[in-house]
Amino acid sequence: MTTSESKPLKPANWLGILKLVAGVTLLVALSWEIIAGDHIHLSTTYLTIQFFVCVIFLYDFLLRLLQSGCKGRFFLRHLFYLLISIPYLTLLSWTGIRMTHDWGILVGLIPLLRAFLAMFIIVQWMVRGKNRMRWLFAAYIFTVVVFTYISALIFYDYEVLVNPKLQGFGNALWWAWMNVTTVGAAIFPVTAVGKVVCVLLPSLGMMFFPIFTTYILQEYVAGNSSEGDNTPQS
Repeated sequence: MTTSESKPLKPANWLGILKLVAGVTLLVALSWEIIAGDHIHLSTTYLTIQFFVCVIFLYDFLLRLLQSGCKGRFFLRHLFYLLISIPYLTLLSWTGIRMTHDWGILVGLIPLLRAFLAMFIIVQWMVRGKNRMRWLFAAYIFTVVVFTYISALIFYDYEVLVNPKLQGFGNALWWAWMNVTTVGAAIFPVTAVGKVVCVLLPSLGMMFFPIFTTYILQEYVAGNSSEGDNTPQS
């Protein structure tokens, strides 16, 4: 192998990519379950996909535990990762416990938290560029888009059967974006979960708005500085 040839990825890198793919797959499965589902029962396909995604997350945890020098310390420090990687829906179905669709979606969001941590790889990669502020802004956009989309899914699933003003997922997505920008929408939540999401979205928008203004200010200052440097001196 020549020096110009790319080196093969390490097992940890392959596993990171696999976790990222698993997270995206789980997000797609959840989207299909909510948008095309009956909002009453959880489909077998969704439960199967979630189970295998959780298996991947658990395998990652066990592999890193075995490779750790101090296993007890690693286990305690990463216990949260273990708890959100367990396929609770599958375990409940094996025990014969019947769950309503609403609670099933909430429980199903737990492994999605682990998927978000896998997606954090993208955010870390973004902020390592030469222009750190520009990549931080890109990471900000990525985080807001994903969170807003998930909020639209949750809002649609809980409100579509009881909210007469909600006509399709497009309305829910529009509602989510109007709230994250703190503009507001003419669709008002009627369920407890919908009201919680309605509070969280503007909070996220206000929390991340300083990043947007800081980025614009830096670009403006950098542009003026470059123009000043190129101005010919008398």
